Amino acid sequence: MTSITLKKTLWAGLICAVFSLSLNGCSDNSDFDPMDQSKIEPVPDMEKQKFEHEFANQCVTRELKNSSNPEADKALLSETCLCVAKYLMTDLTSQEAEKFLDEHENPESLVIRYDAAAYHCLQENAPKAPDFSKK
Repeated sequence: MTSITLKKTLWAGLICAVFSLSLNGCSDNSDFDPMDQSKIEPVPDMEKQKFEHEFANQCVTRELKNSSNPEADKALLSETCLCVAKYLMTDLTSQEAEKFLDEHENPESLVIRYDAAAYHCLQENAPKAPDFSKK
């Protein structure tokens, strides 16, 4: 009974070794580094300008739908949305620009960076708090 168990264990070990070696051979050994920006092609200036204007217009239209006073809010929203578009434009990739301009879709990367851009632009336009220090 021990020799049968030993044979089964050896066979199981052998099968596991073959599978582990064959699966290791399937791993991707490419030198892809998602943080390496050198392989990303630059966006032409004309495409950046087109993105900036279209994104700002889309942003204003979207935000005015939620506004209770669209006439009064349009100027502030235009300024803020243009700031957001310029902020997003600094790190814009050609794939994002193509997806936004040609396919009329918002890439997930732009959606994620939109919050940071909006925060940045709204903080930039925020009124300064009064200084109550005893100077």
